[in-house]
Amino acid sequence: MPVPPRQGPRQAFRGWRARRPFWGGLLLALGGGEILFTEKASMRVVMHIGMQGLAGYLLPGLMLLLGLLILFNPAQRLFYSITGVLLSLGTWITSNLGGFFLGLLLGVTGSCLAFGWLPDQEPRVSRRQRRRRARAAATRGGPADLSQAPAAGGS
Repeated sequence: MPVPPRQGPRQAFRGWRARRPFWGGLLLALGGGEILFTEKASMRVVMHIGMQGLAGYLLPGLMLLLGLLILFNPAQRLFYSITGVLLSLGTWITSNLGGFFLGLLLGVTGSCLAFGWLPDQEPRVSRRQRRRRARAAATRGGPADLSQAPAAGGS
């Protein structure tokens, strides 16, 4: 039995990253981490912590957890991303205006990216590559892609 070629760590990471909403989970986790970091700011910088600090630490902690769950359990990404955007918006009230807007924006953006990610989506083809394929097909005299090919057994 032939041994398959061994992948390097970079190719293995790219393959792992391609099978999940990587950037959405990462941004949501970074947003939660940034808000937690601003909770530890000096008292001159702290604007508002919320109900004796409980919600100020709970919401960004859950954001961080949801970001990691999106990375390691992408099958449940819809629930995690909806919960993540709600928690991110809740930090506006509980945690220094959502970590001085930065954590709030990172959390909402990451949640939206995770929500919109499709697992079985075909890779995007740039406009330049589509034009090259069309030119190559025109010089050969055939259709540019299979969607333009005549139906088999047609008239």
